[in-house]
Amino acid sequence: MRSLIESWLKKVTLEVQEYVRMNVAAFRGMFTPPFYRHDIVTQFDEIGVKSLTVVLLTGFFTGAVLALQTGQTLDQFGARPVVGQLVSASMIRELGPVLAGLMLTGRVGSGIAAELGSMIVTDQINALRALGTDPIRKLVVPRLLAGILMTPVLTVISDFVGIFGGWIVARFQLQVPSGQYWASIIHALYASDIWMGILKPFALGFVIVSVACHIGMRTTGGTQGVGKSTTTSVVVGSVAVIAVDFFITRLIFALVY
Repeated sequence: MRSLIESWLKKVTLEVQEYVRMNVAAFRGMFTPPFYRHDIVTQFDEIGVKSLTVVLLTGFFTGAVLALQTGQTLDQFGARPVVGQLVSASMIRELGPVLAGLMLTGRVGSGIAAELGSMIVTDQINALRALGTDPIRKLVVPRLLAGILMTPVLTVISDFVGIFGGWIVARFQLQVPSGQYWASIIHALYASDIWMGILKPFALGFVIVSVACHIGMRTTGGTQGVGKSTTTSVVVGSVAVIAVDFFITRLIFALVY
């Protein structure tokens, strides 16, 4: 039993060490040449533009169902007009960043892990090294930059679409006047809410892509290993998104309140 625990601890320590080493090398590659601009632009398209549809749909229906559920509850207290306040605060502070992060984990994280894992098991990474190309600069840095910069953009879009979805339900289902809905949003938002909604996606984008890259680059065992890495990337990335969201929220509350 003791040997199993020691073996597990050694394995975890090795994974953490390799994860930190990869991130250090990636951050060094962001600020020192050579720069692979074409790959960076390609990843901005892959991670950002091609994830827009799923983020739009998720944000819209989240805001709509949030307004529908809370509207019925607020009726018990005669507070239906403040449904816009609740929808906007929930979307901007929590649901927007977290749900966008989870959607990106499923779509982007799995794709990155599968792609890099396939390159590992087919020796394409070794071929890059043989040609004098650093795989971290060529493969990890463009994806990391795209994840860090595009996740906040997608989150802001998700927030606006979610609030719009809430307005449709509030206006046509709950019969809340449009002016009252939008006024409650404007009066309810604080600077700390906006900062929280903007800062979280930067950290979540970094975590999603870095975890996927690390797991993909550590793939072993042929095609079966690629499938395992893809599954592991989604599971670990999803848990990491929720955990990082908690710690960032706790930190912001400690600094602001």
